[in-house]
Amino acid sequence: MAKMIKSYRDLLVWQKGMLLAKLVYSETQKFPDGERFGLTNQLRRAAVSVPSNIAEGYGRNSTLDYVRFLRMTVGSLYEIQTQLEIAMGQGYLADDSNIKLTRLADELEKMLISMIAKITKQKV
Repeated sequence: MAKMIKSYRDLLVWQKGMLLAKLVYSETQKFPDGERFGLTNQLRRAAVSVPSNIAEGYGRNSTLDYVRFLRMTVGSLYEIQTQLEIAMGQGYLADDSNIKLTRLADELEKMLISMIAKITKQKV
């Protein structure tokens, strides 16, 4: 029997989004001070938007709005993936940290795309 979803906090995708945000904050603390208003800020904002958009979309009580917010979340993940590549290219991230963050972002992307597909199929 499937677990009853009572809140966006019960969604595994939101929980993993929170983990991604936490890890991004932790890793960007190691970036150079000169990146505080650059790449550090961009990565953190994109990471925070992942669980935030999932929660906001969930609370809209509209399937169309929910799907729209989930799609925005996928866009934020693409931003994160791109910014991680830039950070790696600048030598700001260790290989193991980059692999961990990239794998989590990729996993979230797949989960979100699957959710969107299921929700839009149910709606039709």
